[in-house]
Amino acid sequence: MSAGQQMPPWLQEQITKMQQSQQNLQSILMQKQQVEMENVESDRALEELKKASDDDQVFKYAGSILIKSNKKSLIDELEEKKELSKTKSIVLAKQEERLKTSLKEQEQKIQEMLKNPNPPNVDKSSS
Repeated sequence: MSAGQQMPPWLQEQITKMQQSQQNLQSILMQKQQVEMENVESDRALEELKKASDDDQVFKYAGSILIKSNKKSLIDELEEKKELSKTKSIVLAKQEERLKTSLKEQEQKIQEMLKNPNPPNVDKSSS
């Protein structure tokens, strides 16, 4: 294809699909990073809670305020949050892998289309 030629619609469609997949992958990577940061935060909070004695006053955030709580219920909440984070991480990792595989396939398909610039033939007589 020379610089003056316009990209065929079938190729443009494949490139658009690939760009959407790249955006989805970027979104998943950002979500994974956010889950990892939440997990680190939970780990730090758990570590500090476990250092506190059972009769120490502890508080938790509820929006923009702090509410008095007890050590055991906060530990339970944080451990549940960590389990949920672990599950989210597993799901996001699987989505990331699927998208990476799909992107590779899309890239290969586009490369093939560029090597053989004729539009794909649809043989309707064989139906």
